[in-house]
Amino acid sequence: MVDPLAIFAQLADPYLLAVILVCSCYGLIIGAIPGLTALMATALLVPFIIFMKPLPAVAAIISASAMAIFAGDIPGALLRMPGTPASAAYADDAYGLTRKGKASLGLGAGLFASAAGGLISATVLSLCAPWLARIALSFSSVEYFWLGVLGLSCATFVAGPSLLKGMASLLLGLLLATVGLDPVSGMPRFTFGSTNLMGGLGLIPVLIGLFAISELLRNANVDLVGEQKANRSGSIFATIGEVVPRHKTAIFRGSFIGTIVGALPGAGSDIAAWISYAMGRRFSKVGSADTDEGAVERIVSASAANNASLGGAYIPATVFGIPGDAITAIVISVMFIKGINPGPTLFLNRPEVIYTIFAIFFVANLLMIPLGIGCIHAFGLILRMPAKFVSPVILLFCVLGAFSVENTLFAVGLIIVFGLLGYVMEANSIPLAPAILGLILGPLLEQTFMTTMLKSQGDLIAFFNRPIGGTIGVLTLGIWTLTVALKAFNSANREGELQTDTNQV
Repeated sequence: MVDPLAIFAQLADPYLLAVILVCSCYGLIIGAIPGLTALMATALLVPFIIFMKPLPAVAAIISASAMAIFAGDIPGALLRMPGTPASAAYADDAYGLTRKGKASLGLGAGLFASAAGGLISATVLSLCAPWLARIALSFSSVEYFWLGVLGLSCATFVAGPSLLKGMASLLLGLLLATVGLDPVSGMPRFTFGSTNLMGGLGLIPVLIGLFAISELLRNANVDLVGEQKANRSGSIFATIGEVVPRHKTAIFRGSFIGTIVGALPGAGSDIAAWISYAMGRRFSKVGSADTDEGAVERIVSASAANNASLGGAYIPATVFGIPGDAITAIVISVMFIKGINPGPTLFLNRPEVIYTIFAIFFVANLLMIPLGIGCIHAFGLILRMPAKFVSPVILLFCVLGAFSVENTLFAVGLIIVFGLLGYVMEANSIPLAPAILGLILGPLLEQTFMTTMLKSQGDLIAFFNRPIGGTIGVLTLGIWTLTVALKAFNSANREGELQTDTNQV
């Protein structure tokens, strides 16, 4: 049995609390800078935490990564520059609210949903970690393939009014995902002899180009001073009693999706946020899909999944020592160095340590609310500045963000190319979200498909002969069939109404 007093005594250590506070502020700053991800924030901490005691070292990573994941929403909402790939899922909705003078509505709802998602995943982590880890470890390439296909199916929900344009954007993203080395044979594809393309197109430069640079180009000749002055951050606390209770179902749904997807090794917060966002759009309240209320519902759903995936990733990491994502891989390395060997024996031999780590999740996510509000207000000052001063600074951060991730000038060139591409796509009403979705899920889809085909020697039945994989496969094909049938039915109805109106005339 775990002694609650022993856990509380460790949590009450002033040094541990100071580490959590400092690393939380650090995570907020790093996450709010476009291009600097939660993984980078964690990696930069390693040289410092290596000299800390075990619990403060792990607490530093948990605090910084949780704050960085949320902070990625801030530039996405204020400047349409997603701070993290997961934030790109709902950047358009959040930025749309900001342009209407409702920045506090989108950011406030996202903040409290992120904290709620983190707290719910921490609760699940504390109560159900061994059980969920066994489920996660039962996933093979078949289940991951169908998970990828199900994620791609989300493109039908985030494509907007034109399914054809959404599919074109998705196919473009899948095409871009094929650049680089073949995941099975290792042969270069579409690299045109350039070593810079051997590793594929970097997700961060593509994100910055499609969203941030295209937005700068679109507003190059527009005077946004008056609009920005109208966009005050307002009262964020107003969202507690008004917005969050109305969307508690979306928060719980996003938290559940984020925890489950985060527990799958290699899945990560990107897939969790996109799936949850698409589910939020699909199951939005009647009549609210294209309104501010619908936008808030999608934001809270995806934000909750975004942060919940972090807690979910610790399930296989702590129970079996298998990293759920790159951040938990760093955590496992630090734990081994500090003499904390993650795995089933840790729950038996040192339960107070593992449950103190779980308790740190609660502290970090509760601390996210006051620190997040302060960060939002600080970055909200950007909205009060004239566009002629803001735009060059944004461009500078775009260049620095792309260069810091890839460490090459080639990445800077990529943001220019994709900035022009994003500008052309938006000018022709082609959505950007499906392209990003294809770029994120393309490698997972291709690798798991080829692996399954090699193992089954080309037998397609292998995609349906596993209980979990077959169920997900049938569910995905059912969604496809239902979507096509509904589109055909709606088109037939519109044609019938048009024919009736013509006859009446």
